[in-house]
Amino acid sequence: MARTTSNSTSPPNPQSPRNRTPQPLPGRRRSFGDFVKAFLAFVALTVLLVGVPGALAYFVGWPLPGGAPSLDWLQQEITVSTFINVLTVVVWLAWAQFTACVLVEIKAAFSGVGIPGRVPGAGGSQLLARQLVAALLLVGATAASFAPGLSQFGQSLEGNQKPASAASAQQTPGLFGQEQQQAASAADALAAQAEQAAAHAEGGGSAKDGDTKYYRIQPPEGRHHDSLWEVAERHLGDGRRYKEIYQLNKDREQPDGSRLSEASLIRPGWIMEMPADAYGGEIVEMPDEAPKVSKDVQEQISDYAKSGDHQQGGGEQGSSGSGSGHQGGGGSVDRDTAHISLPEQRPAGDGQGQGKGEQPHRTPAATGASDDSSFGLPEALLGAPLLAAGLLLALGRRRRHALWQSAMGAAGGRRGMQPPTPTGDAADVQDALLVGADPEGVRLLDLSLRGLAAALAEENRPLPTVYAAWLSNGDLHLQLAQPAGRPPAPWQLGQDQTFWMLARTDAERYEDVDTAAPYPGLVSLGTLDDSRLLLNLESVPGIVSLSGSEADRAAVFASVAAELATNGWSDRMTITVVGFGQDLTPLAPNRLRHLEDVEALIETMEAETRQRRGALGAAGHDSVLTGRTGPAQHTRWAPHLVLLAAEPNADDAIKLAELAADASRLGIGYLVGTESGDLPGAAWQMEITRAGKLLAPLLGLELEAQALPEAQQRAVVRLFTEADPESAGSPGGPEGGAPAVAPPFLVDVTEQGRPAVYARLVGTYEIIGLETPDGERSPLMHEALALLLLHREGVHPRVLASALWPRGVTDDVRDALVDRLREWLGTEPDGSPRLRADRTGRLTLAKSVVSDLDVLRSLYHEATQGRGANNRAVRGRMLTDALVLVRGPLLADRPQGRYTWLTHEIIDAQLPLLVADIGLALSEFHLEKGRAEKAIEALNAALGSAPGDERLWNELLRATHATEDPARLQQVAADLVARSGARGLPPRTEALLDELLPAWRSGLTAVS
Repeated sequence: MARTTSNSTSPPNPQSPRNRTPQPLPGRRRSFGDFVKAFLAFVALTVLLVGVPGALAYFVGWPLPGGAPSLDWLQQEITVSTFINVLTVVVWLAWAQFTACVLVEIKAAFSGVGIPGRVPGAGGSQLLARQLVAALLLVGATAASFAPGLSQFGQSLEGNQKPASAASAQQTPGLFGQEQQQAASAADALAAQAEQAAAHAEGGGSAKDGDTKYYRIQPPEGRHHDSLWEVAERHLGDGRRYKEIYQLNKDREQPDGSRLSEASLIRPGWIMEMPADAYGGEIVEMPDEAPKVSKDVQEQISDYAKSGDHQQGGGEQGSSGSGSGHQGGGGSVDRDTAHISLPEQRPAGDGQGQGKGEQPHRTPAATGASDDSSFGLPEALLGAPLLAAGLLLALGRRRRHALWQSAMGAAGGRRGMQPPTPTGDAADVQDALLVGADPEGVRLLDLSLRGLAAALAEENRPLPTVYAAWLSNGDLHLQLAQPAGRPPAPWQLGQDQTFWMLARTDAERYEDVDTAAPYPGLVSLGTLDDSRLLLNLESVPGIVSLSGSEADRAAVFASVAAELATNGWSDRMTITVVGFGQDLTPLAPNRLRHLEDVEALIETMEAETRQRRGALGAAGHDSVLTGRTGPAQHTRWAPHLVLLAAEPNADDAIKLAELAADASRLGIGYLVGTESGDLPGAAWQMEITRAGKLLAPLLGLELEAQALPEAQQRAVVRLFTEADPESAGSPGGPEGGAPAVAPPFLVDVTEQGRPAVYARLVGTYEIIGLETPDGERSPLMHEALALLLLHREGVHPRVLASALWPRGVTDDVRDALVDRLREWLGTEPDGSPRLRADRTGRLTLAKSVVSDLDVLRSLYHEATQGRGANNRAVRGRMLTDALVLVRGPLLADRPQGRYTWLTHEIIDAQLPLLVADIGLALSEFHLEKGRAEKAIEALNAALGSAPGDERLWNELLRATHATEDPARLQQVAADLVARSGARGLPPRTEALLDELLPAWRSGLTAVS
């Protein structure tokens, strides 16, 4: 009953799906070299098992003393002969251990159940034995096909309809004659069964009443393990029917004592009950048509038949046992078994995963959004919380950087304090990022992974290889490549020994630790039910291939590249993109690198692979995971992830496969696109469908894919390029000399421009012109008004909802708040509401509702670019009035836990720079008339809100120097040095002090 694809009985539908087994390198499967390796392995085994003991017996003889031990031995002289005898005993023990390893490996290879047992203390010996035995078995199928007599089994069937077991007999290594005879007898029996089944099918009949069909999971072929998808594909005609097999066998005890609890995790030797329409020579019908298989297999099937629901009262009982099956499940996972399994989820209401921020991500459903309330926002970004959070964080950093670049430019020649307001698709994408982002989830993921790395380092334990991470019901599940013992607290073992789980309540207790990011290559692929899958690209044992249409593949590649470039759970990383992504580099110029073709990629990766191998060897590390917990953790062993969207030709594919063979150990990952889905050397194969499904049959996965379509990709890149002053055009740039751009909303600062509603945001939050709402809704309405005041261009209703209710809210609650807010703000004299919706559905405020921040911006603009530009008196009055408005930081008394949306804003960077500009302009105004004390007063007032602004300190030094008081200047210099701390003074400030006070360094000691 060994697995075969081509030799099984054909299904009623002749067009069966193609086999998705990972393809080995062309020309390297059962080649002449394999036969040479097998012969050398046979010679090596013969020498080690027979030659070594023979040589010891012939040349050394019996090494132990002939009599009983006595005290006289301790007084005898130690001679060369004594040393030789001791070494001979050691060699005999090593030979015995190696012989035991060979026997264990051979038994495991032919039993077909589980993985080989471990011989105590035989790490390297067992690995050598496994490799030698595997080299023999690798060419077993071809060797058996040339053995006389075996190649004729199954010829009684017409055409190519040979039974599967006949092929199995042909694939049995010719060195083991007894097994060949057993396979031959099984082949005859299955041939007879196949003839009966064919005749039965032609007659339109069905199995007899009471007959049940079974299939026995087969041992792996090379590195490939059988999967329920492939079983369904071969014997049901459709791999997607694997769920039927899973439901028939879930939680039933298997011959090795464990149970099937995950659809993607099965073991060789397990018995699977099959649906009634299953076909093929490997299928066994019980009891009447059972083939003459071995007695042990018949007993296993009979025992398994008794474990069905009709015998044990349902599958739930089996799943509520002691859990020994889960513990045993971990043992079947090794480095060659790359399964990705959905973790067991705790009930959402069990009280452990609930509480503040229990949702790991927000989907459109989580925010209560339906299709009719999306207002055209891109759903792809709404359902990608980690990607959206990364992009939003990177965009905020880019805008803050642009502000500081602008601030350090020439006065009067800057672009202004306000970044360009996005329009069109860019505005929709920005709103989708604000709605979909889950920055708290990113923070907890980063804290959890770094905390785990720190805990393992304290215990002197290496980082385990992680294939994937699942975010499910607020919990984080890490799926390991192989069991790694119990995790450090507060982590717990999951459903088996290959799952480590951390509850969200435990993750929230983590604090920042000074350790390198352990798994920076994790990237979101999609969702399955309520769980989000992050694949660790750098740990995959080979290439990950992605097939599908070009546009669909490009959307997935763009999503992967964008998330890797901006994620918050990594330190340093190199992402090389080929065949796409030229426009994505603005997202992270320090991480993203674009190459023109595959030839350049291969040349680059060959050099880096050699370099990393040498560096690991020189450092004494076996993989980058051990390097990341060492002394150089922050500077070395960053991952290098290759995203190749264009399908390589055959020669290039082989070269890439050879490079990827050892890539997971080196921290290098490969994601390669392909038209056909058959890529040489692909360890894992995925397919993106036009319906947005990401299929990975061999991994047992069918996900809702995460993608970034081309239109949204362009809009995201536009947000980043417009935030960059260097790429936004020189006319308004730092060196363009053009006037600063006017704020998007200017208010009438004359006596006639009194607003109907005035809110003070700079300092303590106060509202003038409205009555305070009653009840507990007042803080929520104040927060909503603050958000609207900071975005005069309009706020999308879904952005408003996600800002006020980060964990999600339903549409009716959101709409009720908007109605109350509209009623609270009232109406204009003409009867129009002060809160209205524009043509895009965004909520905007009437011009009669203003804030002190609006007035502050308007006063500064009028003083420097408006009426005050040519009127000194007006300029001085407006700048003085503006500085008086600064009463402290923005929303100084905001309650803890509220206004979390401010983390996405750049107002915290804009306000200090604006105050500094006002202080500098007012200082210049006073110094023009020689009023140094007034200038110092204005600068000190500005420093209260912008204490770190270098420009203010430099101007304060100039103003103090104008007082002609060296002692006072020396004191300002000392205060500035003390404030700078270990960083020291900025170079320009040092140069200014050298000019104004050459002896300032020697004077610091006297002042202190």
